[in-house]
Amino acid sequence: MSKKQSNFPVTKSCKPMPPQGTEDWIIWAAWADRITFEEIYKITGKKESDVIRIMRKNLKSSSFRKWRARVSQVSHKHRKKFKAFRLDLEIN
Repeated sequence: MSKKQSNFPVTKSCKPMPPQGTEDWIIWAAWADRITFEEIYKITGKKESDVIRIMRKNLKSSSFRKWRARVSQVSHKHRKKFKAFRLDLEIN
């Protein structure tokens, strides 16, 4: 078993994680539930509005709408809400 090389979750797909800082990585990270917008900003310098713009430009319109609905429902895309969500899971 190999040692984990990064703090990001390992995706169980055929495609490896794209190089950090690229638009492909931003799209990958935006879809990932465990990576918050704050972490994306820390690595790439892109704010949430920039990520939304990139997603709108690169995804099909139906995929973008699905992503926006998911991000709006999943409130733990922000670090503060993510920590509160994790605490709630640990308590229950």
